[in-house]
Amino acid sequence: MRFAGLIVIAALAACSTAGVTGGGDGLAPLPFPVERGSALPPPDEAARGQTAPLQGAGPGGIDFGQWRAADPATYAPSFQAQIRTRYAGQGNDAIRADLERNGFACEEGGRLECRIEIMENQCAVDWYVVLERNRAEPVAGFDRMCLGAR
Repeated sequence: MRFAGLIVIAALAACSTAGVTGGGDGLAPLPFPVERGSALPPPDEAARGQTAPLQGAGPGGIDFGQWRAADPATYAPSFQAQIRTRYAGQGNDAIRADLERNGFACEEGGRLECRIEIMENQCAVDWYVVLERNRAEPVAGFDRMCLGAR
């Protein structure tokens, strides 16, 4: 029985290394093919067309508050409450027009989805408002994701 176990272990070890080739640069063997340098460059800041909203009340009327120093865990719920109060009882067309006046980019598929997405100091900052077809109130939020340690 032990001999059969050793044969199974040897067979598994042989299978796990079959077909693996090195990267040719002295690194450890690679489990999948790599095409180095094939990633697309990041989008140009101007190509996105969105700019950071003003801190405080913007010209379109939405108060973005002190978002640069805000903790997303506390800022997001207050932003959602403001959006729900602002758009209570309004239709998609009116909501979309107002959000676009406030700098949001909107798309409509099965739902209305509007976003402001910017990069600031190695951080991706995102405000969003989503209105599902079967939902009376919009879902709104704010998120910040930073690269590297601060």
